[in-house]
Amino acid sequence: MKELLLIDASSLVYRCFHALPPLSASDGRPMNAVYGTASVLLRIFREEKPEYAAACLDRPEPTFRKERYADYKIQRPETPEDLASQLREVPQLFREFGIRTFETPGLEADDLIAALAVRFRKEKGLKIVILTGDLDTLQLVSDGDLVVRTFRKGITDTFTYDETAVRERYGLRPDQLLDYKALIGDASDNIKGVPGVGPKTACAVLQSFGTLERFWREGEKKDPKLAGKLAPFREQIEMSRFLAELKTDAETGVGSLEELKANPPLASLAMYLGELGFASLVKRLLAKDEPAGKDLPARSRKPHRRDEDRPPSAQGSIF
Repeated sequence: MKELLLIDASSLVYRCFHALPPLSASDGRPMNAVYGTASVLLRIFREEKPEYAAACLDRPEPTFRKERYADYKIQRPETPEDLASQLREVPQLFREFGIRTFETPGLEADDLIAALAVRFRKEKGLKIVILTGDLDTLQLVSDGDLVVRTFRKGITDTFTYDETAVRERYGLRPDQLLDYKALIGDASDNIKGVPGVGPKTACAVLQSFGTLERFWREGEKKDPKLAGKLAPFREQIEMSRFLAELKTDAETGVGSLEELKANPPLASLAMYLGELGFASLVKRLLAKDEPAGKDLPARSRKPHRRDEDRPPSAQGSIF
């Protein structure tokens, strides 16, 4: 099967920023998040060779969720300037890798990923892989055409969720996770859960009734005690569900899958990475065999400095 790689670029960059020690270019610009992101992309294209790819980014403007619920993600700290400056470089990094980027005011990266996934998930002979630092897109998982790969530790240890893995972790189908989050909430996004309702109760509700919609129809008759417990919080549950649901109908402007064709040009990419001072990544890029993760800097090492030498000449693509 061919592969469409959908990257939550914002979450990937954030993860790289916190996973790697401070690194800087010769002009003093912080570069650890950009470096880590480039390293991850290089490894993916060498090992998996996805035919198609897209990178989706968050925007600084308030989202439609924030406009509906002012406290959405209110506990999130301000983006550190060392990270903010690198986020401005990231779109260019992805373009140099031959990856089209998407960002829309009012929407989150996950919404754009969901829209692209739904747009192409029925494409014959295509497998969609979502690369992300969180689990919000698990609600999209579908065996045979869509999996979610997330990070377990650092930026090299990943885990892939298919339907079986989702069931093993939650005891539910992927399409039930939206209702599940509506009941238990999500502290990371400041989405409220129902007081006294944890994963065990939420699973029991959905395992018994399948969906919240059916529970609201039949719960009072079949389980009046539980119905009485949840009924006073129905409006809150609906709001939490609204906040957690991905906007699969978001406009992306993509007409065909071929518009997402990924074919990183080796020569220009090597030049770009060299200009950023990523000498070890240039070496990996031009090497026939890549030792995955070997070049990642340890926290005890000194900051990376720009290499004054130009990268070796190269022709062809990263593949």
